[in-house]
Order: sequence, then structure tokens, then C-alpha cells
Amino acid sequence: MNHIQFKNTSIAYTDTGKGTAIVLLHGFLENQKMWDNYIAPFAKKNRVITIDLLGHGETECLGYVHSMENNADAVQAVLSELRIRKAIFIGHSMGGYVALAFAEMYPEAVKGLVLLNSTAKADSTERKLNRDRAIKAVKQSYKGFVSMAIANLFSENNRERIVEEIEKVKKEALKTPLQAIVASLEGMKTRADREVLLHLTPYPKMLILGEKDPVLSYKETKIQIEETNVELVTFPDGHMSHIENQEELTTILLHFFKKI
Repeated sequence: MNHIQFKNTSIAYTDTGKGTAIVLLHGFLENQKMWDNYIAPFAKKNRVITIDLLGHGETECLGYVHSMENNADAVQAVLSELRIRKAIFIGHSMGGYVALAFAEMYPEAVKGLVLLNSTAKADSTERKLNRDRAIKAVKQSYKGFVSMAIANLFSENNRERIVEEIEKVKKEALKTPLQAIVASLEGMKTRADREVLLHLTPYPKMLILGEKDPVLSYKETKIQIEETNVELVTFPDGHMSHIENQEELTTILLHFFKKI
């Protein structure tokens, strides 16, 4: 694990392999360990960068709100340190929101974009209220909130099938400090709508969704790529495609890299 300083905050990252740069961005309550099973196959022909986003993993918190723009700037600071000018970005859930913010702020640095169980749309009024409820809930019962939040990311049939994997995810999630959880919820709640990027950007794009995703409506999310050249990949499971559909996802992403 390597670290750089960004706005007096320590940002943790890993850097493996050589070739086209692939930047892997984790989701809310996750950290770069979520990509452990992907680094080796991806690094055979590419340079793979994983980054702990603000307040997650070994990266410190930065204030009371971790905006997607703050996170994107932290990502750029890492790439600047590594002298990487262009990369393919894969963002899971909140990592997708960060990747989109990065694509808007640093368009010349993006070679390709994959949104994994993520959306370009801003939070609806209802989802903003749910974020506020989540902030209240986590302040009242930190462990209870984290445990329930993680279980709810998997499709119902997988909650019994892959119990050990889910426990591992919970264990990592419980390393996320309360301040970071609140700051990320605030940042996600106030993020901008970036649907226009799916229509107007020139590089290859892919949207990967789970048909039974409990937190992201499959039907509503796929509407945003109508009349775009964004490739849609559908898995039959939940929000955690990197665990629920690991083999298929690895194959699909390696194929995507080859095309770029």
C-alpha cells in the first residue's frame, strides 16, 4: 500500500503491473480490497491502480462532506503522482459517481468508463430523504446500520448462498469510521446529475447492472442509456456483481479493455 498527501489528508493506493492504466474505484462502505480478485488477471497486460476513497480503507477523512468532486480530485492527485495521463475507469456504486465527477472535471484523462451497479442520475427527492434517514440510523446504531446496509446489497437468494463472502464485506465495512459514513452519505445526496456524459463523451462506456439489485432499480437505471452508445451488461443478481458474478465480470471487463 502506498500513500500520498492531498489537502493534508493521507490517500492510500496500490499500483500493479504495466500497460494501459486501469483505475478501480470502490463503493460506499467498501475499500480497495474489494478488487483483490481482479488485480492479478487485469495486471497481466495492464497497469492497475486501486484507490481508497475519502474516509474509506486507509485513506483519512477530509471534512464533514466528502463530495464526489473532492474524491475525484483525490483520484487525480494519485494519478498525477504516478504520472498517468489517461486511464480506463471502473467505478462500483459510489465509485461510479466519483468516476463520473472525474470524467466531467478531467475529460482528457479518460480513455474508457465502466459504471458497475451505478447510475449517472442524481438522487431523487425520495433517495435524498433515505440518505438523511441513513445518517440518523448510523448515528444511533453504527454496527446495526453497517450490518443491515451490507446484507441489503445482495440479491435475496445470495444472502444464504454466499454467507462467508457477505461476512467478509461486513468486516471491511466496519472499519469505516462514523465520520466517513456520514460525510459520504452527505456527498452522495448532493451530487450532480451527470447523465449528459453518457450521451456526449467520445470514449467507450459500459453500464453493468444486476437485475435483482435491491438498491438500484434495474428498469429505471437502464433507461438513461437509451439512444446512447453505452454498452449494457445485465447480471441476474444484486448490487454486488464483483462478488455475485465474479467470473463473468472478469471476462467482460478484460474484453472491454482489449477493445480500447
